[in-house]
Amino acid sequence: MEQKFGDNPVEVRDTEHYKDEYNEGFVDKWDELINWDSRAESEGNFFIDALRQRGAKKILDVSTGTGFNAVRLVEAGFQVTCVDGSAEMLAKAFDNGWDRGHILRVVQADWRWLNRDIHGKYDAVICLGNSLTHLFKERDRRKALAEFYAALRHDGVLILDQRNYDAILDEGFSSKHKHYYCGDTVSAEPEYVDDGLARFRYEFSDNSVYHLNMFPLRKDYTRNLMHEVGFQKITTYGDFDPNYDPSNVDFYLHIAEKYYDENEEPED
Repeated sequence: MEQKFGDNPVEVRDTEHYKDEYNEGFVDKWDELINWDSRAESEGNFFIDALRQRGAKKILDVSTGTGFNAVRLVEAGFQVTCVDGSAEMLAKAFDNGWDRGHILRVVQADWRWLNRDIHGKYDAVICLGNSLTHLFKERDRRKALAEFYAALRHDGVLILDQRNYDAILDEGFSSKHKHYYCGDTVSAEPEYVDDGLARFRYEFSDNSVYHLNMFPLRKDYTRNLMHEVGFQKITTYGDFDPNYDPSNVDFYLHIAEKYYDENEEPED
């Protein structure tokens, strides 16, 4: 199934366009890109441990995709609500859960109006899979993060990841291809990059090709934005390691705490 980017694909910089990019053909191949077994081995219990350490039980997975993280958290005993803007992704996540003996609770929602479609407060919000980069306007990113913040209990936590776009923009693309996208039969590389667009090309084992247009978020920009919407303490990891070389990691992962300690010095 062909995606539609028009005559000049690098000019497609629209938050709404992801709904067309994740068409049925691309979504059907997404698990080949992830490779659930290899990804589970790569990340280990990082998310499970981080959530348990903070006493989290009720989790809102706002970028469920095909359900990998949601299923792992359900199997670890968490109560998970699955959200995605793509109906195709949610259908695939539900099927993946069903195949593993789980009935996932799924909600289609736009992050910018998230709390219109979900109810109650959560101990944690997870936004994984480089998903925030689908928002091209700063006001959309601020609104989405504010909605995540509002969905959390007073001591809740946001766990959010992103590609290392700093290295891609400043040094060019290289990837160990061992975290997150672990499928060894898939090529995933940027076809075009500038300060406002990272256009990635995905080629699968059957020679089918798909693309995603994303906004290249820099690490410090993302951290500052989370601070500005109210998160108090942000810890950043590089490929799950707190002691990382910024030029040698594929993904950054931020754990942003909502909890306010009046005796703790604020971060710079």
